[in-house]
Amino acid sequence: MTLNTAGTPGSSDRFAAVLRRYQREASAAIAFFALLAVVAVATPGFYSLANLRDLILSNAPALIVAIGMTMVILARQIDISIGSQFAVCSVAAGLLAKTGMPMAFVLIAVALLGCLLGAINGALVARLNIPSIVATLAMMAALRDGLRWATEGRWVQNLPRGFQWFGLGQTVGQALITVIAIALFAAFTWSLKNLAAGRAIYAVGSDAEAARLAGISPQAMIFGVFALMGALAGVAAMLNSIRFADIQSSAGVGLELKAIAAVVVGGTAINGGRSTLAGTLIGVALLGTIGTALTFLGVNPYWEKAIQGAIILAAVASDVIFARARRFQTA
Repeated sequence: MTLNTAGTPGSSDRFAAVLRRYQREASAAIAFFALLAVVAVATPGFYSLANLRDLILSNAPALIVAIGMTMVILARQIDISIGSQFAVCSVAAGLLAKTGMPMAFVLIAVALLGCLLGAINGALVARLNIPSIVATLAMMAALRDGLRWATEGRWVQNLPRGFQWFGLGQTVGQALITVIAIALFAAFTWSLKNLAAGRAIYAVGSDAEAARLAGISPQAMIFGVFALMGALAGVAAMLNSIRFADIQSSAGVGLELKAIAAVVVGGTAINGGRSTLAGTLIGVALLGTIGTALTFLGVNPYWEKAIQGAIILAAVASDVIFARARRFQTA
């Protein structure tokens, strides 16, 4: 160890410790900037104002969903039903708007609907002790197939004029979507660090039994993160829907894969107890840029899903490798 004149660890040691602690976040950031460098050299048109604006708008809802997924995985759970929740909430937003309900109330109603769907997942997992992957897989199929049956695959059309961009015009509406996403990210980043509930999620994800002995209810926290995940999925669905004149009943397909990949590549441990929302933001930026970058580079965009799957596998494998290395060092 390098010591300074006061006999305390030097700045190089502190930097090395920080780098080890945030190794996954640093790796994701390096990969992201490397991707940006490649497209800057190969296709400078990628950095046009219109393309960058579209990237931000298309990934703002994904960031909101990824925030919720971070909470779920942090609590050592998983939710693969969020794409279906997203679709249900999207269609509900359009149908409610067509009744003449004010847009502010539509947003609240859709968030509450998402919260209800998430709470069902939470009850199945926390109260009935059904493994989260089984419970949310069942919900994913039930919601997606139920919505397909209810809508017969039809889009929600003939939306009121005040629906798109909240009736505020494209420029203001685009800015509002971005501001809401940033505000939610900042609020949850602060909450995880400073609120007792945020620290309780870390505790439950690290060791549920130890958390229980410390006076924390693991069941309540698990139920809460699933309900929160649903509410955020509802908000994200609303912000995504107002960008278009019609709403697809198949919205959100593949969203769960993108959210999980963004969260784990951003440094959240798949077995819970460790996470940073800054890492999740980097993960969303990386995953959200890959598809557009592939298009600009002339690569078939269908490779995007394969890359997302490879990223999840690499992140999970690295968790296992690092965990074994730590056990070996302490043995």
